[in-house]
Amino acid sequence: MNVPERLRGARADQISKQIADDIVLGRFEPGARLDEVMLAGLFGVSRTPVREALKQLAIQGLVVSRPNRGSVVAELTPDQRDRMFEAIGELEASCARYAAIRMSAAEREQLSALHAQSRDAMRAGDVDLYDQLNHAWHQVIIRGCGNPVLIEMTLGLRHRIAPFRRSQFRNVERMSASYEEHAVIIEALLAHDVTTAQRQMRAHLVSARSATARVVGSDTGKPAPT
Repeated sequence: MNVPERLRGARADQISKQIADDIVLGRFEPGARLDEVMLAGLFGVSRTPVREALKQLAIQGLVVSRPNRGSVVAELTPDQRDRMFEAIGELEASCARYAAIRMSAAEREQLSALHAQSRDAMRAGDVDLYDQLNHAWHQVIIRGCGNPVLIEMTLGLRHRIAPFRRSQFRNVERMSASYEEHAVIIEALLAHDVTTAQRQMRAHLVSARSATARVVGSDTGKPAPT
């Protein structure tokens, strides 16, 4: 890929993330038409990166593309969001369980290094950096499970729910809570404690779901699974 293509790809990623945040936070309401010309003007770009961004959002399920009619914001109820968090919680908990056994020494070192960097981002109140490090931290554990099928399933769903997980860090206090939850999970992984690693990862995703609900809208009122 040449430099202009990389730049276009990076620009599309940035636009996709911004539109996703606007959808999650209700600035673009369900059913709203996402006009390419309007968005291109808003972001000061051509329609090409906007079109690519909308394709990415369609894959995430945040946008519905209609042939010859453009793109609209998808309908996603709190219950549907909860179901995704419930599923990703179980998948990542399973990844943590197997990672406690299978992670390499290099992966364990990488996990600890990312955790240290996350502490610095948390103390600096750098939400964007903490979100990036959080994403990388979870990926190390997911890939560390050593099961290609489980990895593919987990990463696929994680990509869909990423905008909602990112929104939780708009509450700066959530970064501190997330960091502390990570510390417990790392301790279990380094100790090869499969039971605690699985249980704590599931609890971590339950906390993320609750934090997200407080930011993006009312919860369903149902008790969180344990």
